[in-house]
Amino acid sequence: MDPVLAVALCCVLSLLIVASAAVLIARLALDETDSKDRPRILVAAAELVRALRGKR
Repeated sequence: MDPVLAVALCCVLSLLIVASAAVLIARLALDETDSKDRPRILVAAAELVRALRGKR
């Protein structure tokens, strides 16, 4: 396999994993919560995803 193709595939796969984790975290966190708590939960989930990606 071409090394450039392998790197590109790895990047796409890691992005897909991070996006799936973000959706899963949001769904689990927002299940049965009050509407007043949802913005705080979404901000915390966004910070967690940023930490997983290494942006923080």
